[in-house]
Amino acid sequence: MALHLSWEDVRQRPSLAHAMHADRKRVFVDTLRWDLQHDGEIERDEFDDEYATYLILRDKGGEDHLSSIRLLDTDRPHILGDIFPFLCEGEVPRGPDIREITRFCASPRYRAAERLSARNMMARALIELGHKTGISAYTAVCDIGFLQQVLAAGWRCQPLGLPQPYQGGLIGAFMIFVDADSLDRMSPGWQYDQPVLRVEDRSVLAA
Repeated sequence: MALHLSWEDVRQRPSLAHAMHADRKRVFVDTLRWDLQHDGEIERDEFDDEYATYLILRDKGGEDHLSSIRLLDTDRPHILGDIFPFLCEGEVPRGPDIREITRFCASPRYRAAERLSARNMMARALIELGHKTGISAYTAVCDIGFLQQVLAAGWRCQPLGLPQPYQGGLIGAFMIFVDADSLDRMSPGWQYDQPVLRVEDRSVLAA
């Protein structure tokens, strides 16, 4: 089950929050060698604030982090708009119904098959969240390898510009649209056939 949580909701789950931020440090700093803020144990930046919301997939016990995504409002400061606008050939997509996907992280403490299942569950959770809350699209920045996977996932998706060199690699920006048939369009390798989302931040539904 994937939870949709506000930052305050996450703070009320300190064990789960610590596991998420520790896994983010393992993935983005230790493995991918991104130049990010961290204290040697966890990774957290200026966008982890009261405006952020999170999709978090927990283990069966409910307190360990399996996978997560941070979502940012695009009509506020966010990564594509404030750090990587050069990745967009036109204007950076912004609006109250557009969220930015950031810090997608599958815990390296789990097996590859579990991480793949978690990826598919999180993809489905994004679509379910759009259907439940009126989000019409998501934007994101990622490296070229994952960008190719996302573009082939089946949902309606478009690059926002050509990939650009960055810190020794290539990165690109893309936009995923939440359509009524998005779940049916997912390619076999990305499908998860059961509902996965539980929305706990009720203020999102009223926004």
